[in-house]
Amino acid sequence: MSIGRKTLRGLAAAVLSLPALLAAAPAASGEAAAPAAPAAGRTAPPSLLPLTVTNRSGRGEQVYVYVLGTDLATGRLGYANAGGAFTPWPAGSIPPSPAPDAAIPGPAGGAAKTLRLPLGMSGRVYVSFGAKLTFLLTPDGFVQPAPWAPGDPNRDILFDWTEFTYNGSGLWLNTSMVDMFSVPQAVEVTGGDGTRKRTGDLVANGRERIFDAVRNQPGDWAKLIYRRADGTRLRVLSPHKGIDTGLFSPTYLDGYIRQTWTTYRSRTLTVVPFENEPGRKFLGRTDASGVMHFTDASGARVASFPRPSTKDVFGCDGRLHAPNDPVVGPIARTLCAALHRSTLGRLHTQPTRDPARFYTGTVTDHYSRKLHAHSADGKAYGFAFDDVGHFESLVHDGSPRSAGITLTPF
Repeated sequence: MSIGRKTLRGLAAAVLSLPALLAAAPAASGEAAAPAAPAAGRTAPPSLLPLTVTNRSGRGEQVYVYVLGTDLATGRLGYANAGGAFTPWPAGSIPPSPAPDAAIPGPAGGAAKTLRLPLGMSGRVYVSFGAKLTFLLTPDGFVQPAPWAPGDPNRDILFDWTEFTYNGSGLWLNTSMVDMFSVPQAVEVTGGDGTRKRTGDLVANGRERIFDAVRNQPGDWAKLIYRRADGTRLRVLSPHKGIDTGLFSPTYLDGYIRQTWTTYRSRTLTVVPFENEPGRKFLGRTDASGVMHFTDASGARVASFPRPSTKDVFGCDGRLHAPNDPVVGPIARTLCAALHRSTLGRLHTQPTRDPARFYTGTVTDHYSRKLHAHSADGKAYGFAFDDVGHFESLVHDGSPRSAGITLTPF
């Protein structure tokens, strides 16, 4: 792993049962962790990185852009203006009070606007169409939009976000569908040597095809689509958010999970979580009480996982919580990815890196399956640990020259 969305640090949790503001950040567990400073002989990233937002959406509404997150040096939450100046949020209140207006007027259709990302910031770049977003502050936190909640003031606004970390090791920039999919976006970075990397593009008419595919999937999947009163299909929620809001069955995966845990009562699961350490393996077996225990090469028990619930799997949390450590977290994230992709219980060495073997079960994460199927390069962040095996929609460069976010046609 290069970036782990569930091992993100430094951003204060939101309150009132709303989720925390998350952003891509270097992880301490997984296939590779990013260092805090540039490697010897490599050009240090600029203090202000040009970030060009290009509007090829084909829509006519006014676009608003927000650069929100945390100052990595101080841990303060705040926002950056178009020039890259970071301003900490003032203290909020209980009940939460409105945050200062941090909206940056975005580019018109067919146009582009270049902002500056300050070095040492991690957060999100939000974009909204036709209306500004509402953000709220508490005495010690920040409340982000949660449009899956019926009372959220942003529920009927067309918006989405990308996630970034920009520090001494360079830029990480990714699209994210972990909570929902709404606005198709592509992200790119140009390195100091002129090399350009890009991901996030959908196939032709990809947004509508994703909505249609989710609508036509038997079961609760169609309930995850939210329409505005004018008929606009605003977003598809992830099944995890669907469970949170009562739209999706909280037992959907239970039978598959039970079958999988039972499989490893009579055979061994081998987890090889570190791509650069193929000899480092953990062996898992399920005991009579339904707990899967893992041992290391010495035979010592190093991790244990009671059988998780459907919600635990879709959220990669609960009984599959992955701490930012060198053993339990990497095993947990491998299990979670394999359960989403319905490879656990069929393929007994994990992770599996052959996408042709993903999502083949009738009971599987069809939301993530459809996102990947309609991505031009097969990459998407359909769930929290979609970076297992490098299937996430992420670009990174250690010495970036510039970066870009393109609102692609829909």
